[in-house]
Amino acid sequence: MQVTLIGIDLAKNIFQICGVNQAGKQVFNRPVKRNKVFEVLAKYPDAEIAMEACGGSNYWGRELESRSREVSLIPPIHVKPFVKGNKNDRNDSFAITEAARRPNIQKVKPRSLEQTDIIQVHRCVDRLIEARTALINQIRGFLSEYGEVVAQGKETLFLAIPDLLEDAENRLTASARLLLSEMRDEWVELNQRIKQFDKRIKQQAKSSEDATRLMAIKGVGEKIATAVIAHAGDGSHYKNGRHFAANLGLVPKEHSSGGKQKLSGITKRGNKYLRRLLVQGAWSFIRVVDGSKDRMSVWAKKIIERRGKHKAAVAVANKLARIIWSMLYHKTEFRAG
Repeated sequence: MQVTLIGIDLAKNIFQICGVNQAGKQVFNRPVKRNKVFEVLAKYPDAEIAMEACGGSNYWGRELESRSREVSLIPPIHVKPFVKGNKNDRNDSFAITEAARRPNIQKVKPRSLEQTDIIQVHRCVDRLIEARTALINQIRGFLSEYGEVVAQGKETLFLAIPDLLEDAENRLTASARLLLSEMRDEWVELNQRIKQFDKRIKQQAKSSEDATRLMAIKGVGEKIATAVIAHAGDGSHYKNGRHFAANLGLVPKEHSSGGKQKLSGITKRGNKYLRRLLVQGAWSFIRVVDGSKDRMSVWAKKIIERRGKHKAAVAVANKLARIIWSMLYHKTEFRAG
């Protein structure tokens, strides 16, 4: 029987490869060592290859595409419903082929090396920011154990630490002062490392024509522009702007039945990092909307009057996502109107 589709369950050393025919019937399903994968796949040159979108999938996708193979990546959330019985490698690889055969399942292409370079910088800076936030929270908890409370804001806390260290009359012990000084030094080091990564992101934005065009949008800076390109590429994987916004979880959640439509908050699906950046960009847009008279600002003002700033921020983020997709897909310049 001719194999028309191959599903690969990726792993570190042993991959599970499942081949099915045009009717979806399993032809083979066996484990293959990492260094033998290309050799096995070469026996089925006409078969489409499907994998879960996970760690390492972009690398394998690029390698297979360089060998003129048709490759598609499927989000794990769409594969899980097709796992039959207990979870194991055999069932997982067959489930990938089942999901890949469905006409309405959204598939994506492997991320390019340029996109990978960009997204790795974003991941590193995001990890450092999370570490800094954890450190700040730990410092506040640390101080509260000695009865010292500092006003909100990370800059306020940072500026207050030297005074706390020098104040001999507060409740901090010698050991606590030493530890607090070391945590402050760690904070300074994290700030320096974050600034270095921010410079890299700015350089990436300057060297990208698409990113430069996107930064003409009010509320879109270097981080959003480069993160969007790393995630969406040229936007061709999405049907339209609404599809792109829905992929980022910026559309209402629906739970309708019996002809009665019920909408609630946004779905929060997809790339949460990019969604967070877009919402932050929307807030920066809203903060200066009062002094602007362009079409988008007037629209945002009406949303704020009707629904409040918090819901308006999400609406603006949705709008930004749609505009960004249109500019990427159609290769157009931003027109404020």
